[in-house]
Amino acid sequence: MEDKIFNIQSQKDFTEVTLAIFKHQFKNNKVYRSFCDLLYIHPSDISKIEEIPFLPIQFFKSRKVLSSLNEIQETFTSSGTTGSSTSKHFVTDITLYKDSYLKGFAHFYGNIEDYVVLALLPNYLERKGSSLVFMVADLIAKSKNLESGFYLNNVDELIKKLINLDKKGQKVLLIGVSFALLDLIEKYQFNLKNTIIMETGGMKGRRKEIIRNELHHLLQEGFGVDKIHSEYGMTELLSQAYSKGNGIFESPLWMKFLTRDTEDALTILPTGKVGGINVIDLANYNSCSFIATQDLGKVYQNGTFEIIGRFDNSDIRGCNLMVL
Repeated sequence: MEDKIFNIQSQKDFTEVTLAIFKHQFKNNKVYRSFCDLLYIHPSDISKIEEIPFLPIQFFKSRKVLSSLNEIQETFTSSGTTGSSTSKHFVTDITLYKDSYLKGFAHFYGNIEDYVVLALLPNYLERKGSSLVFMVADLIAKSKNLESGFYLNNVDELIKKLINLDKKGQKVLLIGVSFALLDLIEKYQFNLKNTIIMETGGMKGRRKEIIRNELHHLLQEGFGVDKIHSEYGMTELLSQAYSKGNGIFESPLWMKFLTRDTEDALTILPTGKVGGINVIDLANYNSCSFIATQDLGKVYQNGTFEIIGRFDNSDIRGCNLMVL
């Protein structure tokens, strides 16, 4: 199935593989099967992808969401705020994750060996089980460049490196969590010409949350760049979407975004309407590929999307089947 997932070329291919994976997960994933049973939905009822049930993402906090009996190779965990439970994504085939992020990066950005990869992810480095750190560590290794690496508290060294590499004309990818990027430009105002600044979102309780436009404006000014790139990923997904500016994301061909009605979680909205974000991630073959997230957004006709905000817990409707 892995060959089919990463060789999707058309909407027809995507639909065929998606329906096959839905049948596989209905049969082999106890949590997802129970959810479908409560909705009285069976694979024989499903003829198009919009009819597939999307599992509320909260299940990754309370259940073992698995479609495989193979040994667990990695367990990815979410950061979680103090006192809250964390999501766990049990991965039985780590090559699916590696293939997904390496092929996804190559599709959007080209050969990783062309870049120096610098990572400013303090809150992720300070704990175990981050899927983002796993991915970025591999991208750093795959860049085969001794200048690539992680930064935690050695910010002065990072400032020097960014200036020197950029002056040399070296392509650089600086990937960082929002609060750490803001901390960096408060220490130094850059004027970068050959560097991609990619934020992975989130103040993680270190700073006041601000809207994306404001964040990007501050980062553009501070780094001296025209565009701020973004990465959209999460513990519960094995694929990423990327934005090369303006907060408009594109996903790889094995991933699709839909929006659901905020009052009726089972109703998929037409493109252009704001709703809850549902994700199909076919790389999640061994867990669940159909996830209803807590993000609010809008999907456009061409399949691109933007994230507008998040539900607060009181806003989540249609998830009263949570008590399985």
